[in-house]
Amino acid sequence: MRFLKNNHTNPYYNMAFDEYCLEKLSIEEPVFYLWQNRPSVIVGANQEVKTEVNLDYLKENGIDLVRRVTGGGAVYHDFGNLNYTIVGNSENLEKDYPEYAGWMAQALQSLGVPATLSGRNDILVEGRKVSGFAKRVCKTRLMVHGTLMYDVDIETLTKALNPSSIKLQSKGIASVRSRVANLKEYLADFQDIHSFKNRLEQILSRNYEDQEYILSNQDLESIRQLAEEKFAQNNWIYGHAPKATYHNSAHWPCGNIQVHMDIASGKITSCRLDGDFIGNLPVSDLETLLIGSPYDRSSIMDCLQNIDIADYFDGVTNQHFVQLILES
Repeated sequence: MRFLKNNHTNPYYNMAFDEYCLEKLSIEEPVFYLWQNRPSVIVGANQEVKTEVNLDYLKENGIDLVRRVTGGGAVYHDFGNLNYTIVGNSENLEKDYPEYAGWMAQALQSLGVPATLSGRNDILVEGRKVSGFAKRVCKTRLMVHGTLMYDVDIETLTKALNPSSIKLQSKGIASVRSRVANLKEYLADFQDIHSFKNRLEQILSRNYEDQEYILSNQDLESIRQLAEEKFAQNNWIYGHAPKATYHNSAHWPCGNIQVHMDIASGKITSCRLDGDFIGNLPVSDLETLLIGSPYDRSSIMDCLQNIDIADYFDGVTNQHFVQLILES
């Protein structure tokens, strides 16, 4: 694969870098890049910050809070963590999504790590998570990005995150600490994370036979502006969580989903969809579509007749989604 260089450690800049590469990069073949963030918690695009993150602990310890453009759950980054992003054109998302993630598992295997893909978005080693990944689609472009826990401060990770008890129960484990591991345990030949990063880049670029993609000064300035004007802003980080009179939730294979709605005079007047679910498209479009619909099964099904709910929640049918909206 062709590769990019990104040596920034500002998490707001790096989230902007991802979005810019997804939407603006002119490529014909997949491109990857490896990068790091200073200590920060990165919440999924659809998560409610207060329920997922220990905000007091973050403030007391100078840890940044950032929101990314992909779904999935909150993750902790520090300089013991290495992140990866793969961006490419896709005509078959069902095939390309696991293939992109699989490239990273295969690279770890080539280093002697018994890494395997698991569930919707994890890479495991001996039953413990060493990487989580997520995706976003823009037209025919697919981005997959994720973490590689090399030597993460797990003590800080466990204090910074408030994972859903539903998620832990579904995975049959008692705590965050019990389900994660550092790759350093399996990579004794590497001196530090920098030597690990260099070797990984070498493997993925086929010993640098694949050409480096160089961003222009204009590209870099656009990324800087996007970081400043979007990703560093509180309205993006914290989102808008209106009070609602109707609440429901479900745990499906794609993740946890929470529905919050107001209903007046028999119509949906506000709608918010939260959770750590994985999907291809932003749910804000779906929220807007539902507002104004009469609150009954037939009307909601009509509202969604040209929509495939699986584009927003992997593997979920329109019928299951409507049932979630109507249950009380």
